Amino acid sequence: MSETTAGSAGFTGEPTFRRATAADVPALVELVESAYRGESSRAGWTTEAHLLEGRRTDAAGVTEAVEDPQGVVLLAEADGELVACCQLERREGSAYFGMFSVRPTLQGGGIGRVVLVEAERVAREEWGVGLLEMKVIEQRGELIAWYERRGYRRTGEYSPFPYGDERFGLPLRSDLRFAVLTKELPAV
Repeated sequence: MSETTAGSAGFTGEPTFRRATAADVPALVELVESAYRGESSRAGWTTEAHLLEGRRTDAAGVTEAVEDPQGVVLLAEADGELVACCQLERREGSAYFGMFSVRPTLQGGGIGRVVLVEAERVAREEWGVGLLEMKVIEQRGELIAWYERRGYRRTGEYSPFPYGDERFGLPLRSDLRFAVLTKELPAV
């Protein structure tokens, strides 16, 4: 199921995956917030705290993702703890990958790579999708480079940051936008 073990990240063994339910929403909100915003996010390398303040998500948004009939929120658990998550949403001819979060103190230990591989497997094997798509804030060069090392490519397309919509955070700069990245998934 994965190409690496996550033992070097502060826990032992291989993560297990399951689909999120409504009961998981509070833990998911806490995980996503801790990975991207506020002081706790600075323990990892995926923080957006230098670009945005405020919330990254809320219970309503996460509930919507969990209950979406065209999608799934995957949870990665290790040693009985939620350590990472991601969202997949079926689209016409592709799947969208988002809400990717790894507990900050475990970042850099391989768990993110394992979660990404599992998301690709679900999209390819369970949904028969040949393309995975995502949006990443363009100013997150280190994160985009991480995805590129895993086979994702910039499409040259961009989408605007939703300035004025506090559900996405409070921007600390005026030039934010999303770069669109895609990866072709080999047929099974």
